[in-house]
Amino acid sequence: MNKDSETPSALNTALPAKEGAEKYFFRASAEDFKKIPGSPIAYWIKSTHLFEGEKIGDSFVSGGRNKTHDNGKYLRFFWEVRCHNERWISYANGGDFRKYAGNELQHVDWSDKAISFYDSQGGLCNPKYWNKEGITWSLITSAINSFRIKPTYSQYSSGSPTIFNEKFQCDKKALAFLNSPISYYYLKAINPTLNTTVNDVFALPFPDEIIPKMVIKNTDRCIDVSKEDWNAFETSWDFTGLPLLNPDYRKSTLMASYQKLRTYWQEMTLEMQQLEEENNRIFIEAYGLQDELTPDVPLHEITLTCNPHYRYGKNKTEKEYEILQRTDTIKELISYAIGCMMGRYSLDHPGLIYAHSGNIDFDPLKYKIFPADDDGIIPIMDIDWFKDDATKKFVEFVKIAFPPETFDGNLEFIADNLNPKANESPEDTIRRYFSTIFFKDHMKTYKKRPIYWLFSSGKQKAFECLVYLHRYNESTLSRMRSSYVTPLQGNISARIEFLDHEKDSATNASSQKKIQKQIDVLKKKQVELQSFDDELRHYADMRISLDLDDGVKVNYEKFGNLLAEKKAITGK
Repeated sequence: MNKDSETPSALNTALPAKEGAEKYFFRASAEDFKKIPGSPIAYWIKSTHLFEGEKIGDSFVSGGRNKTHDNGKYLRFFWEVRCHNERWISYANGGDFRKYAGNELQHVDWSDKAISFYDSQGGLCNPKYWNKEGITWSLITSAINSFRIKPTYSQYSSGSPTIFNEKFQCDKKALAFLNSPISYYYLKAINPTLNTTVNDVFALPFPDEIIPKMVIKNTDRCIDVSKEDWNAFETSWDFTGLPLLNPDYRKSTLMASYQKLRTYWQEMTLEMQQLEEENNRIFIEAYGLQDELTPDVPLHEITLTCNPHYRYGKNKTEKEYEILQRTDTIKELISYAIGCMMGRYSLDHPGLIYAHSGNIDFDPLKYKIFPADDDGIIPIMDIDWFKDDATKKFVEFVKIAFPPETFDGNLEFIADNLNPKANESPEDTIRRYFSTIFFKDHMKTYKKRPIYWLFSSGKQKAFECLVYLHRYNESTLSRMRSSYVTPLQGNISARIEFLDHEKDSATNASSQKKIQKQIDVLKKKQVELQSFDDELRHYADMRISLDLDDGVKVNYEKFGNLLAEKKAITGK
């Protein structure tokens, strides 16, 4: 149902008493109000007799609540900690408007010590509800709520109320009903606030026996589609690879591959819309609300990330949606390529390849098609100083990931979607993106808890590089200094000397001025780089180690002014 259709008049449910002045008054039985839990004054509600029958609360129990009482200490995004770490488990903790599946970003400390602390603070639910399947949602919502399956492998917070049936299985009829306009229709009567509590949900009429089994089949498919969509992005624990590189959508060119994938996404979105609307028709008929509600689900409420109407919000043109989605798809390709450079992903194998700690047990043999970087240090320079910087490695990645004969066109397609400047080569556009935009996008994607850390000399960008959090070790800073910073100092000095000779040889004032401008820029970089090197040497000598269990925020503070966006990440 459209989010704007929240008022009684929009729902078309109130009956005029008389013509004339009295047409603004409505007849409603006081006895009907009493049938609604809490007896709210919801004069537009029809089929109130259903409240006298079976309700959600008759078939479900509340899972109680889990509360850490210190989220900064006990919650992490899953990418912050070492993978296959039994201390941390998936944690439903509210999240965006998303139906059926997803919103699985956070992990909670589930060690014996942490559990004991939660229990001592009254923040631990009954263990019989641990590792059980149920239905969950976000307690606070800005408009329509969304209900999702809670998997067996996750726990849940007080921000994600969770209910269970006696079989501890997700009741597909109930899940579909809760995501229907009927649920929203009644919830607005029971509790018109932005908080949807367990008691609100329990009060909803749910005559299970009159709901056809077809709903189950439709809902199973809705869950599958939602999971597939969720897992198509890096921020899913079950991400296996970039859809753009999937053989199912692979064409001879990157543009053709994108177009085929885009068509598939459109089909997914329309299928989800059809499934939801079919379920809605079934519920509306079963509840006798044909005159009050419609089964229509607007595109911006089809909660798939591959659906641009949902991802970017409503009220945009189709051209705007296409540009936004195509640009983000190219940026996701670049992010995935960085992951392959770092060894997080591999073109040889699906899924997460390396996300341990300290570069321990890193196996270069898992990256034969496109070799991972030796040290997990990738320069992202605005000038072409290094043979293994991000731009050059990405160009090589494109050559390998797609047919080499289509390389030039593929690189142009990538650059065309990164806001190229006039007379800028595709490689220069990509270099500028890495130098100025990539880390901002990475911060946004990873919720200000980046896995690729940006070491930066400062405003002049004399030296910048990415370091993969999970491959960082005590020798990383020394390696950064000896392999990159020290050689760069020599290269800049040599370049300044060369330009000085060029300036002396210049035959006109215009050429001399142009060369002097280059020299001035390099001298500023030289001063900045020397200051950075002094601090880098200091921290390299300290041989700093990381404890990934402490999270990105704590570990990011350990490096003084060497890291970019420190305040945005640490708050200090």
